[in-house]
Amino acid sequence: MAEDKSIYCASVTAPVNIAVVKYWGKRDPKLNLPTNSSLSVTLSQSDLRTHTTASCSSTYPPPDTLILNGQSEELNNRTLTCLKLLRSMRAELESSDATLPKLSQHPLKVVTANNFPTAAGLASSAAGFAALVYAIAQLYQLPHSPTELSRIARQGSGSACRSLFGGYVAWEGGEKADGSDSLAVQVAPPSHWPGMRALILVVSAAKKGVSSTSGMQQTCTTSALFQHRVKDVVPRVMGQMKEAVEKKDFDKFAEITMRDSNNFHACCLDTTPPIFYMNDVSRAAVRMVEWINEKAGRRVAAYTFDAGPNCVVYYEEGSGREVAGTFKGLLGGAAGWDGERGRAVEAAEEMAGLKEDKALASVVETLTAGVNRVILTGVGEGPMKVDEHLVDEKGEAVVS
Repeated sequence: MAEDKSIYCASVTAPVNIAVVKYWGKRDPKLNLPTNSSLSVTLSQSDLRTHTTASCSSTYPPPDTLILNGQSEELNNRTLTCLKLLRSMRAELESSDATLPKLSQHPLKVVTANNFPTAAGLASSAAGFAALVYAIAQLYQLPHSPTELSRIARQGSGSACRSLFGGYVAWEGGEKADGSDSLAVQVAPPSHWPGMRALILVVSAAKKGVSSTSGMQQTCTTSALFQHRVKDVVPRVMGQMKEAVEKKDFDKFAEITMRDSNNFHACCLDTTPPIFYMNDVSRAAVRMVEWINEKAGRRVAAYTFDAGPNCVVYYEEGSGREVAGTFKGLLGGAAGWDGERGRAVEAAEEMAGLKEDKALASVVETLTAGVNRVILTGVGEGPMKVDEHLVDEKGEAVVS
């Protein structure tokens, strides 16, 4: 039989998710098993996405390769684990059907590109590993469900398991030592609460000073407050947040989101040595959200911060002028307002007067000097298969 020299390809896009009940800490670092459950909102891929092409061929020289944003990347242990598990699943299919091409035996070439800064607190690893796992699953034609695939994505990046679904997603921490019950489930699809919006204030596109993996380990071993979070705080708020999503109760959603963000960063500060993911611009964003809610007389905006300084502000579409309009009135000179979503936002021009408000003058000054870009987005769908490949017919990476 002649050697099969075909180049097999599958391409997907996968979304970013931003947690409203945070994942932080691992009970098993090797399997990436979390100390607590978490819940997130999947953001629209029209604004934030990872585009990945998985390809394989007998003509590719070993070993497996990864190209990220045009640069060759060394395959770390977490990536190798994902590839091994997916390859094993394909091999099982091939062993049960002799007519299938032996894709599991071919070297893999994965080419991926983000349309947002990598490693800057914008959940790039979540979208990246979700895209990698989903693309290879498509390449290998695996029949497994997103929940089943989430067990694999979790081992690449914990929060990646949530990016395998759209809408509102829970990562159930699980209790079993083998991690079989630590997986993602969809709490509600995007269509359940389609009016959810997010405004991301990009404070810094630089890499974090303390990586999430390193920070988690330090917090787990040194923070007494963290133990309270794991045992008491998160189990209680997970149920409350699921109920808030089910009822589309933004007031409760906002309260839990902000409290959980505060609690998470308090644990980081309680770490030895303390970890400072937020900065002066982050704190100014918190104060501005508080001012917006005070002015509205109710919670119309909710801030949250992952392991980085960028502020994500959740709000409902009907509160767009009060929330996004306020920030546009203050930060109209920042990049990002020129997109379709940004142009649709009506700036609250009276906000310009805040610069003359002595009580808020320093807040406004810090924000205007520190926010260089805004990203407007909303709740969106999970991974999608696409026809645009990042590998050409010769198997060469295409740099777009």
